[in-house]
Order: sequence, then C-alpha cells, then structure tokens
Amino acid sequence: MNECYYDKRMDFFYNRTKTDTADEWTGAQLIGVLCFGTFFCIFIFISNSLVIAAVVKNRRFHFPFYYLLANLAAADFFAGIAYVFLMFNTGPVSKTLTVNRWFLRQGLLDTSLTASLVNLLVIAVERHMSIMRMKIHSNLTKKRVTFLIISIWAIAIFMGAVPTLGWNCLCDITVCSSLAPIYSRSYLVFWSVLNLVVFFIMVVVYIRIYMYVQRKTNVLSSHTSGSISRRRTPVKLMKTVMTVLGAFVVCWTPGLVVLLLDGLNCTDCGIQNVKRWFLLLALLNSVMNPIIYSYKDDEMWATMKRMICCSSEDKSQERRSSRIPSTVLCRSTDTSGHYIEDGIIQGTICGKGDLGDKGNS
Repeated sequence: MNECYYDKRMDFFYNRTKTDTADEWTGAQLIGVLCFGTFFCIFIFISNSLVIAAVVKNRRFHFPFYYLLANLAAADFFAGIAYVFLMFNTGPVSKTLTVNRWFLRQGLLDTSLTASLVNLLVIAVERHMSIMRMKIHSNLTKKRVTFLIISIWAIAIFMGAVPTLGWNCLCDITVCSSLAPIYSRSYLVFWSVLNLVVFFIMVVVYIRIYMYVQRKTNVLSSHTSGSISRRRTPVKLMKTVMTVLGAFVVCWTPGLVVLLLDGLNCTDCGIQNVKRWFLLLALLNSVMNPIIYSYKDDEMWATMKRMICCSSEDKSQERRSSRIPSTVLCRSTDTSGHYIEDGIIQGTICGKGDLGDKGNS
C-alpha cells in the first residue's frame, strides 16, 4: 500500500521534483512583479465590471448573446481574483504552502479557465441556433439562459476541484509532475488535451458559421432591400465572438502545450524557463476581452462611456449645486424597450453631442 503525504508542506514536493520556485524573487524584483500584476488585476476588475453593468443597464443588451457575454466578463473578473490569490502565494512563498492551500491556488485558476472555455462553447451553440435561422438573437428564454449560466459555473467548479477530489499524486509521488508537483502527470495530459480539443472544435465551428453567414448575406443582399446595417449585424456579432475566441486560444494554448509536455514527462523541453511568461500571457487574456468588446461593439462602447460620463458629471453637479440651479446633466437616449438591430447608437451622450461612429468591423 502506497504512503500518502497529505500532511506535508509544498517544499517536500518541490524539492523532490526539483521545481524552481523562484527563490531569487526578492527585493525590487518581487515588488516590480507585484506592482505589475496588481495594475493588471485592477484593470480586469474595473473593465469587466463595466461590461457587466452595461449589459444590465442597456435594454438593447437584454438578449441571450449579451447575457452570455456578461457571464464571460464575470469569468474574467473571477480570473482576476485567482491571479490576486496567486500573486501572494507564489515565488518563494510556494514552498511554505500547505497542500490544501496549494490546491485552492491552482483550483481557482482551473475554474476560471473552465468557466471561460465552457462559456465560449455555449456562445457557439447560441450563435449556431441564431445564425442558421438568420436571426440576430436566438429564442432562448431567460430561464434557459439562467440555467446555462448556472451549469457553466457548476462545471467550472467541478473541473477546478477534480485534483482535490482524488486525481493527484499525494499517494503515489512517483507520478508527480514538475510544474504542478502534487498533480499527477496523467491528469495534466487529460486536462491539456481536453482543452486543446475543445479549442479546435470551437474554432472549426465558428469558421463554418462565419462562412455560412457571409455566403447567406451575399445571397440575400441581392434579393432584399433591407438596410445594410441590418444585414451586417449578424456578421458584426460573429466578428466580435471570433476575435474573443482568437485571443483566448492565442493566450491559453502555449500554457496548455507546456502542461501537456510536462504531463508527458518531457525533461529536456525547458518548460521551467517559460512557465511564468505563459502564465502572464494567460493573464493578458482577461485584460484584452473588455477592450475587444468595446472596440468591436459600438453600442457596448457607447453604453460604457455613457456610464463613466454620467458618473463624472453627477459628481461635478454635486460640487456646483450650491452655486448654480440644478439641471439635468444626463438624459438617457434609450427611452424605449425596443431593440435596434443595427446596433448603432443615434443621439447624444450626457448632452455632449454626437459620439460618432467608431467604424464597422
């Protein structure tokens, strides 16, 4: 019967696998890493909160696609929490962690990745349901979307907890990996291959859907007199989703490949030298997504700008209220519950004039 090592601290496993835990991270270098990570995590929290608030505030976003987009932003927000926890439990601190605290550190990262991945997969299904009917949005009810979102997080939490539930090497340290010294190599192979296969499937699905939309749009454009913006809306949404998916694949694939090599026990691959850079690349994915939303979706950008503008104007009004008569500084342009399918805002924001068009993508 194999001996189990649940009561050991992580230095036992790191020393056994000869894993570099960056003992040289001290002084100015450690402070620089923490400041760099803190800046990006704060940006992740603020920007993704704005995306979620925009979906809640703007009635034009009250459709399945945008609910799922908001949930993807929530996954990025959760990833920020995971990175904050990682920052203060990495480097030389790693060796002082208990097994349970190390499981928590990695479980948070795995949960955030799974939440984003499954959410993108659900968005692919939603887009397929809509596009094949040449509609902007699917007919999913709010109850079904809520059920899907709950299911996404249930799957993410479960996948993040799988090593804690038993698929680890605490009772058989001969199969421990190098990068994750209490994860078994078989689990790393399973985890990385599963995610890479899902990446490939989603890319193929989105390419096929996009080709179908382009072909169908070209056919319909010569037989219908509808507005160009109306016909281009499904294409614009697809471009937004494909850009998000592309960024996700680019940012996460190198790290997953490194995990796969570690799971295959590749001792000459130099994975220890690149692991931190690939983790940073994964962090940048949560930074990029809100930027993609605002750049690719004029309505999203305008709503976020309106919230920031109105917030600053409200503060200015409070400071001037004792000197000038109170006026209405911001008047919402969204006075009806009707959805404008071309997704372009008409009107002004906070009384400052026309926003202009950021251009169709």
